[in-house]
Amino acid sequence: MSEGSERTDSHSSDVAPPQGSAMSEVADWWATAVSRIEPDLIELRGEPVQNLIGRISLAEMIWLMLRGERPDPRQAALLEAALVSSVDHGPHAPSIAAARMAITCGVGLNNAVATGVNLLGDVHGGAGEQCVELLEEVVRDGDAAAVVARWRARDRYLPGFGHRFHTRDPRRDPLLRLVTDATVEGVVAGTHLRAALEVEELIAPVPMNIDGATAVVYAELGFPPPLARGLFVLSRSVGILAHAWEESGQGRRNKGPIPPAILPTWL
Repeated sequence: MSEGSERTDSHSSDVAPPQGSAMSEVADWWATAVSRIEPDLIELRGEPVQNLIGRISLAEMIWLMLRGERPDPRQAALLEAALVSSVDHGPHAPSIAAARMAITCGVGLNNAVATGVNLLGDVHGGAGEQCVELLEEVVRDGDAAAVVARWRARDRYLPGFGHRFHTRDPRRDPLLRLVTDATVEGVVAGTHLRAALEVEELIAPVPMNIDGATAVVYAELGFPPPLARGLFVLSRSVGILAHAWEESGQGRRNKGPIPPAILPTWL
């Protein structure tokens, strides 16, 4: 049933609507500070939607919906930079490869995008969240070397550092420059930036990657670790959508990582 449609099936009158205290209980159950919808009224975080349309950027809207307040323009710019940086990393990424295959299986764009998003887990897509946790531990502990030792005792890979393709992730420097500038201007405190640079120095020559750089941004802006992954999902969804849409116009069936023309005859 589409948004705004009315239910007209034969069973619609079988259940009486809740009344009195029951109605109040239902309303309380679904009460939320995120939005309020009434006839001729749509409020998002207490602001009429007509006052937002054309007057607020998508990054500002994301902040408003998640935090319940509007960001400073400089905070919004920093958030937007991080979102832009993580949009895509090529068709070899599992989430994008899966979405490209899915769209040729007779499903819609929404299914293809959902297929890709559902692969963004701890191993692919979760390093940003894990890196925020690492940086927060360094900030709390005050001893980066001890924190790194504890993390490496569990896993030799540190989330947010090193890359299997890039000797130096080309997205690292511009993001960290923006955070450095924001620190100088007093937009952010810079504590998580310093923590990340301490860790990077300790494990040199392994540099910070995009997950580490965006983790610095999200942590400096006050987003908790789970939202670092949530924001990455929003960002990468743009790339997933673009790849699925491109694949849908290829006129082929993409059912595996190898072109059919070079598949071994025994497959």
